[in-house]
Amino acid sequence: MSRWRDWVGSRASDPRAVAYVATLHLEPDDDAVRWLTEQGTGGDADHARWELRYARRAAGLLAAQRDALDDQTGSLVAAEMARSLARDPHIASSKRQVAEQQFNARLRAYGDALGRREAGRSMIWQLGRTLLGFAGSRGSASDEVITHAGSLVSRYLADANAALRLHFGAANLPDDIVPSALRTSSR
Repeated sequence: MSRWRDWVGSRASDPRAVAYVATLHLEPDDDAVRWLTEQGTGGDADHARWELRYARRAAGLLAAQRDALDDQTGSLVAAEMARSLARDPHIASSKRQVAEQQFNARLRAYGDALGRREAGRSMIWQLGRTLLGFAGSRGSASDEVITHAGSLVSRYLADANAALRLHFGAANLPDDIVPSALRTSSR
């Protein structure tokens, strides 16, 4: 991991990535924290707040990696995310490496949830199981609770996509051309 930190430290911050990552550091709303505290963390509001922070940040990095207009955006956002974790005032300096490991575990799990296909299970359900699993709710949650949890993460993805378009630009295609037509015509 030290090579990653060295590489991140040697690169200048991209102002678009700085602005985008700042939106990913918005605090979770109190209603969501209360709900996850009751439904997922067994009454631990601090744990609920952290899981929602991690979920928003993971959703934002995943959106940048898969939905950006160019391939470089994901690496710009990842580098800025690493810098932001290193200076996050909510993380004690002695716990930064632990926070980085926890974030990476969640990033992998949410990425897997987005790609997982199970008969009868939606992407929202998969995201909800992931959030609740990290929150500590193992197996006993109803489909309604799982779906609600997934809708929280899904909203973070939608917010991240809106911020991605705002800070990095949106595809601007003529009304008569679909994106898939560009892909086949450019080969």
